[in-house]
Amino acid sequence: MTVNEQGKPKVSGEGAGRRPRGRPRSFDRETALEKALLAFWEHGYEATSVSDLTRAMGIGAPSMYAAFGDKRALFDEVVRVYGVRHGSFVDRALAEEPTARAAVGRILREAATAYTEPGRPAGCLVVHAAANCSDAEVERSLRERREANIAAFEHRIRADITAGVLPEDADAAALARYAGAMIQGMSQQARDGARREELEALAEIAMSVWPRAGTRTS
Repeated sequence: MTVNEQGKPKVSGEGAGRRPRGRPRSFDRETALEKALLAFWEHGYEATSVSDLTRAMGIGAPSMYAAFGDKRALFDEVVRVYGVRHGSFVDRALAEEPTARAAVGRILREAATAYTEPGRPAGCLVVHAAANCSDAEVERSLRERREANIAAFEHRIRADITAGVLPEDADAAALARYAGAMIQGMSQQARDGARREELEALAEIAMSVWPRAGTRTS
């Protein structure tokens, strides 16, 4: 029997061919991700540097790269998480409300609350994160997300036209664009300092022009 340097019996294979254990992660990944989300939400993609991110997350750059990849990969994950944690009210309303009008009205009211929530950056990350961005792929990715919402609105509006809930001459594409423009405009208004009550009033005015069955849109 052989012994190791401490005079204890040496286990077979000890000290030979063993891979050192990886250094345990010294931070909570979900907490760091939420802090990165807030940084991107507040300042946008272009204006948020890697040093800004590591400072906000409380970790070093090597730890950030090891846990999340590069800045672009981190941003892609942030956008996915934002959609689940902060932007899911759009999908919920479309899935739960019986008509497009009810869904869009609910979305605008909930946007008024979400975009002015105390303790969080104002507005919508997906609307603002690519502002003044030189990365065409980031800009394209966020634009596609916004366009997907408009396409979902149009799908629900066309279903209402088919069901007779909306007049048959209603312009589904224009109504969907109108809803998208209202959401994006409310986001910008929130960034400019509009209060929740002001945005709620805007939402009510926006829905007052929504067509109803039995009326003509022209």
